[in-house]
Amino acid sequence: NKPTIAVTEDFKENQLRKVSATEHDPHVWFDVKLWIVAAGAVKKELIANDPDHEADYLSHYEKYVSQLEELDRYVQDEINKIPEDQRVLVTAHDAFGYYGQSYGLDVRGLQGINTLSEYGSKDVTDMRNYLVKNEIKAIFIESSVPRKAIEAVIQGAAKQGHSVKIGGELFSDAMGEKGTEEGTYIGMVRHNTDTIVHALK
Repeated sequence: NKPTIAVTEDFKENQLRKVSATEHDPHVWFDVKLWIVAAGAVKKELIANDPDHEADYLSHYEKYVSQLEELDRYVQDEINKIPEDQRVLVTAHDAFGYYGQSYGLDVRGLQGINTLSEYGSKDVTDMRNYLVKNEIKAIFIESSVPRKAIEAVIQGAAKQGHSVKIGGELFSDAMGEKGTEEGTYIGMVRHNTDTIVHALK
């Protein structure tokens, strides 16, 4: 039997995004500072289950935290390159709330936090109107979500004379292919950040 580790066990209640009276946003990995806390929970459980290798776990943990701290600085420095009035991240579903909260982006999702939730014509119309009114120039598709809804928004904006492009594909509920840079946590976050900044700056 392999142990199961709750990576959010050391999170404080006020660090979690509430999306309803009974539900928290699960996409905690998009705030790198929170992922550092999660790494600490993993380290603690690994040592508890395999105390003979405590020194190795501590050494790897310290190296990884250093890489995550560097990543956190990188994300913020890159996001700061986007003009303030363009710091709006529009995606198919609301997976990037922690990312926006931590790094200063207004995040808009066509669907809720669950990709299984349905979006309706009102959602498409509201999003189209928001993009046109605020002159947002790019929205993003996600690797794990069909792009049909996003294309409907783009077509709707075009009919009102506002051109919106697909800024690129982001990883939300899945990472890249195994063996690629995007198949690692750090590579996935860097890819998302680079894609967002390139499209919005």
